[in-house]
Amino acid sequence: MNESPPDRTEGVAGVLDALEQAVTGARSMPMSSSVIVNRAELLALVDQVRRALPEQLTLADEVIADADGARAQARDQADALLAAAIERAAALVEQDALVVAAKERAAQILAAAQVEAVDLRRDADDYCDRRLADFEIDLGKVLSQVQAGRAKLADRLTPPL
Repeated sequence: MNESPPDRTEGVAGVLDALEQAVTGARSMPMSSSVIVNRAELLALVDQVRRALPEQLTLADEVIADADGARAQARDQADALLAAAIERAAALVEQDALVVAAKERAAQILAAAQVEAVDLRRDADDYCDRRLADFEIDLGKVLSQVQAGRAKLADRLTPPL
């Protein structure tokens, strides 16, 4: 077990996995929780971690820089969307004002039409009432004539005494 472990290129995580494997696979000391490990192997793995850390930190810095750039880009897009939404809202408010004005005008027209309909109905009822009154007068005259005619007939039908 004096050979040094092969250089791991998987980064810090790979080297830490190799350290864990070396410890878990180490021989146990009898009657103890201690283990016997190969010092050279573990020191070589620790050295690999030390060499990999700057690279991993550089990668982490790049990831953070990319994230900051993405966040700035997302913020710019959000600002643009917000500006567009405000503009659209203003247009909708203006359009809503037109709709409200149109509804008010429609309500005025409807109210005027209802008033005119009531007036027309009243005029039509007055006309019908006058026509029926004239008809009643004419029927009264006809009734008087019919009654007079029947009275004459009754006088003829009654024998003189």
